[in-house]
Amino acid sequence: MPLVGFHASHEQLPPSALLDAVVHAERAGFGAAMCSDHLAPWSLRQGHSGYAWSWLGAALQATSFSLGVVTAPGQRYHPVIAAQKIATLGEMFPGRFWAAIGSGERMNEHVTGEGWPDKEVRDAKLAETIDVMQRLLAGEEVDHDGLIRVHRARLWSLPEARPALLAAAVSTETAEETAAWADGVITVDQDADALRDFMEAYRGAGGKGPVCVQVHLSWAPTDHEARAIAYDQWRQSLVPAHLAWELEQPEDFDERTADATVDDVAKTLLASSDTSRHLDALLELAELGVDRIYLHHVGQEQRGFIDAFGEHVLPELSKAGVGAGAVG
Repeated sequence: MPLVGFHASHEQLPPSALLDAVVHAERAGFGAAMCSDHLAPWSLRQGHSGYAWSWLGAALQATSFSLGVVTAPGQRYHPVIAAQKIATLGEMFPGRFWAAIGSGERMNEHVTGEGWPDKEVRDAKLAETIDVMQRLLAGEEVDHDGLIRVHRARLWSLPEARPALLAAAVSTETAEETAAWADGVITVDQDADALRDFMEAYRGAGGKGPVCVQVHLSWAPTDHEARAIAYDQWRQSLVPAHLAWELEQPEDFDERTADATVDDVAKTLLASSDTSRHLDALLELAELGVDRIYLHHVGQEQRGFIDAFGEHVLPELSKAGVGAGAVG
């Protein structure tokens, strides 16, 4: 049955507050956690973007459950350095850390000044990046001359067991393309038919490991507050994925969604004060066969959400056989 985790959004909270939140989430009964790895927020209203890798060391030390990160080596991060970061956390916290690898977004990668490649080049670069990282994490000395250049690189401090490298994917095409190398896959919540197609595409292409789903939601003591929070903080959900990869600045997302209404945003995620509605939605995901569900309350105040779900949602999921078990 699926494990239920907490998503820590670096775009929305300062790292210190996010650390307090993930500690509180474990105490409230969440079984795992994950975080984003951004250089910039999606909106000026969010206003944060701490360095995920510094935070991960602190969060792993402060908790005892599994933690992962969605990241995009290949431009802002050279794959050798990315592999070194992964190896270090894997050695320090055996069996508790994973990384999901994607092809990136312009808003985070443009800062290198190297230009933003088209999708075909990004995908080819990702394939080279994964190959380099896997070889380094296997203890090899690596030379590579392609879209990525590596000269006699070696990792000297390796974990006994390599941390899992998941694929970060949205489309069925990407799910199929990454199945050959991925130790699992993570995607965002979609309608049941689309998510079923995604899972079948990944498994049908030979994909192994867990299927993980990140669920964006908004909870508050009243429906009005929940909808207002979503409208203020998660308006960029209206920007289609293929365009979201291409926009450069938080201001670009704000401009794209300037005419959005509360009702528009509420159609993209469940914004409700009723924890039973959230519970039903999560049970539907479990019935689809999802292995891990990571919950992201899109507000900047996390404690109320954590307490409410810890009291009313997680126990009911546990009764249904959801949320129990460990994650490596």
